[in-house]
Amino acid sequence: MTRAKQASLRKDVAPYEKTDLKSSIRQLINTVGPLIILWYAAYLSLSISYWLTLPIAVVTAGFVIRTFIIFHDCCHQSFFKSKRANDIVGTIAGVLTHVPYMQWKYTHSMHHSTSGNLDKRGIGDIWVLTVDEYKASTKWRRIAYRIYRNPVVMFGLGPIGVFLIDYRFNRRGAKRKERMNTYLTNILIVALYAVLIWAIGWQSFLLVQGPVFFMSGLFGIWLFYVQHQFEDSYYETDDEWSYVKAAVEGSSYYKLPKPLQWMTGNIGFHHVHHLSPRVPNYNLEKAHNAATPLQNATTITLRTSLQSLKFRLWDEENKVFVGFKKLAKRADNKAVHNSAPILETAEQAAVETDFSRKATAGSG
Repeated sequence: MTRAKQASLRKDVAPYEKTDLKSSIRQLINTVGPLIILWYAAYLSLSISYWLTLPIAVVTAGFVIRTFIIFHDCCHQSFFKSKRANDIVGTIAGVLTHVPYMQWKYTHSMHHSTSGNLDKRGIGDIWVLTVDEYKASTKWRRIAYRIYRNPVVMFGLGPIGVFLIDYRFNRRGAKRKERMNTYLTNILIVALYAVLIWAIGWQSFLLVQGPVFFMSGLFGIWLFYVQHQFEDSYYETDDEWSYVKAAVEGSSYYKLPKPLQWMTGNIGFHHVHHLSPRVPNYNLEKAHNAATPLQNATTITLRTSLQSLKFRLWDEENKVFVGFKKLAKRADNKAVHNSAPILETAEQAAVETDFSRKATAGSG
C-alpha cells in the first residue's frame, strides 16, 4: 500500500469520526438499562433454579462487554464531543467493568501507537515472542511464556488476574491524576459491592456476580486476543513499521452474527478502529462499507477464530504465526536433514569396506 493510498484510505474514513449525541445517549440507555435489569433478574431467578440463573448471567455478561465498548470509546474521546463527559462516563463504565479509566486510557493509546511494532512491544499488548526470541530464551522464560499462552491460563485465570487483581494497582510511573482515578475506581467498586451484599446477602451476590464477572472477563480477553492473533498478521521492526499497515493488516475483521455484533459494539471491525480510533463504535460498520480497501482485511468468523488458539510465536522469516508443535516439527525435520549426509557417508563407508573384504578374499 503506497502512501497515497494510505492517505486516501484515511480520508475515506474521516467523515465517520463525528460523534452523534443522540446515538451515544441511546446506546447508554440500551446498554446500562438492560445490564441492571438482567442482573436483578438473575438474582430473582435464584429462588427458582440456578440453572436458570446461569444463562441469564451469560447474557448479562454480554451487556458488560457492551458497557466496556462505551468505556473504550470514552478512552478514545470518541463517544462524546466533550472531554469531561467522556471522562465522567468512562470512569463510571470503568467501575461496572472493573477497569480504571485513566490507566487503561494510557496503556491502550500505547497499544494503538505500537501495535505490530516488534521494537516497541510490552504496553497494553498480549505477550508475543518471535521464533528466534523463543529459541534464545532461557528454560524458565520459555516455561513462563508457555504457561502465559496456555488457553486455560489466559482465558481461565486471566479474568481474575487482569480484571480483579492487576487493575487494582497503578502502573509504574503513573502520574497523580491517573493514580487518583485508580483509587477512585477501587473505592467505587468496593462501595457498589458492599451495597449489593447488604441488599441481597453475600451468597446471592457471589452466585450472580461470580459468573457475570468471569464470563465478561473471558469474552473481553478473547476479543482482544483474537483480533490480532491470526496467522498472517502484521509485525515489523521499527524502521519498517507502518501505522496504516499495522491497522489494516494487523487487525482482523471479526465477522460475527448480527446479535453478537450488536452486543460487542461492532468491535469486530477492529481494522477500522485501529485505522481511526476516533470513529465511534456505532459508525465502524459504515466506515468499513465506505472504504473498499478495508473490506479486503483478513476476515475471521466464530469458527475460524478458534484456530488462533494454536498461534503462539511470530515467525519473522515467513511473516506468520506458528504454534509450538509446528516449531518442534520444523526442528525435527531440520535435524533429519542435517543428519542425512552423515548417514549417507556412513552407509557409503560400510559398502566400500564390505567390497574391499570381498575383493581381498577373492584374491586369496
